[in-house]
Amino acid sequence: MRDIPAPKARPAGRNARPPGKRLRPAAKTARLAAKSAAKTAKASARTDRKAAGTDRGFGGLWPGGSKVFPRILNVFAPQHPAQVIVLGFAGAVALGTILLMLPIARNGPDGAPFLDALFTSTSSVCVTGLITVDTPVYWSGFGKVVIMALIQIGGFGVMSFGTLLGVLMARRLGLRSRLSAAAETKSNGFGDVRRVLLGVLAISLTVEIVLAGMLAARLVAGYGYEPGHALWHGVFHAVSSFNNAGFALHTDNLIGFAGDPWICLPIAAAVIIGGLGFPVLFELRRQYQRPIHWSMNTKLVLVGTAVLLTAGTVFLTAVEWSNPATLGALKPGERVLAGFFQSVITRTAGFNSVDIGQMHEVSWLGMDILMFIGGGPAGTAGGLKITTFSVLFFILLTELQGGTAVNIFGKRLSRAVHRQAIAVVLLAIALVVGSTMFLMIITDFGQERILFEVISAFATVGLSTGITAAMPPAGQVVLILLMFIGRLGPVTLGAALALRERPLLYEYPKERPLIG
Repeated sequence: MRDIPAPKARPAGRNARPPGKRLRPAAKTARLAAKSAAKTAKASARTDRKAAGTDRGFGGLWPGGSKVFPRILNVFAPQHPAQVIVLGFAGAVALGTILLMLPIARNGPDGAPFLDALFTSTSSVCVTGLITVDTPVYWSGFGKVVIMALIQIGGFGVMSFGTLLGVLMARRLGLRSRLSAAAETKSNGFGDVRRVLLGVLAISLTVEIVLAGMLAARLVAGYGYEPGHALWHGVFHAVSSFNNAGFALHTDNLIGFAGDPWICLPIAAAVIIGGLGFPVLFELRRQYQRPIHWSMNTKLVLVGTAVLLTAGTVFLTAVEWSNPATLGALKPGERVLAGFFQSVITRTAGFNSVDIGQMHEVSWLGMDILMFIGGGPAGTAGGLKITTFSVLFFILLTELQGGTAVNIFGKRLSRAVHRQAIAVVLLAIALVVGSTMFLMIITDFGQERILFEVISAFATVGLSTGITAAMPPAGQVVLILLMFIGRLGPVTLGAALALRERPLLYEYPKERPLIG
């Protein structure tokens, strides 16, 4: 009987157990798996930063930049996407100032003074609308074209950067949050950057072209404008409307059209569309027939916009109904139209169909609140955004109800969002209060007018009670800083808070001080 040969030993592969060694315990295997996952996540984050242009140095901004540019320049390269935004807007303001100081930009023998050019350039790029000189009289045709170009650049820049920062923040979330966000918004991440930019440009040009045609046709048919003159006015006001800038080619702004619905309503519609924000517009275009699938951001912006428009219209119309210097001089139907138009404009743009300086002080106070809240994020609207105040409202409501978690439209709000909203609002309040106190010291204007002007500048609205041009140089510099900070501050601060990388290594023991 033959002996049965013993089975051959399996070759020892990479994962084979060496002789005399025990199998790894489950805990050790889990640690190794976690370490491997951490390395993979770090490599993925590095790839995301390079794709987004936010990696260290010029190499992240231009392909092969780290090889072309000297290494020393990388030290001064933007380290954060928010820095790219600030530097880009500062460069646009500087270029606009230089162009507006040229003699060809002004209706006069000399160029504009530096402060007037800087103020106008900042107001244009930050799509505000505050002015120190009469736009249609002071600036030449070249100067007005420069202003319109700066408005378009500023509006497109803040819309694009705001939208892309939202995509970037989504990429920097944890896996569970990213899966939740993807299921909620159906976003494809940074593969959609080109599509996002083209979408922003397409929507902007479409709205502006349609509005320009409507305004030009009305000016020709109703006011006897020459076709070329009407088209120029239509294009300028269309760009100013959609970008929520508020610059106008009439000395009295739009007061002469207060009772004309063919002028006021199209402009109001463009202002509302631009103020909703492009994330909302993209989502509405994609699934407008399925409101139940809209994201929390879209629902908050749409509901908040409807509430604020209704409340603002009722408030301003009721308070100014009998004021002969504002709505009282119009017919009843025109008063409602002017009240609605001013409610739309107060939250986002700087047009006015009534004399703001002749309104009641209580109207100014109500408009202060509307301006401070503003419109939707990643759009042309200013202020602290509807979503920020909606979050604060639901936090307050939850505390009053004794709840433990803030739930909005069936979704739970993270604690990080609570802190971000509170931080943004408190910093904004501190800036507004400090600026108001400083201007009260260096000027003789009343507190109500100064507060209105400060909030209008910070919220990039552009409405004025008539004191901006009369401000001393130091006061106008304060307004310039407020416009720049107000345009870029909320979006950059929100991005900085959301993108910060500070892992929590330990926690202190809890203690509850007495509140109230």
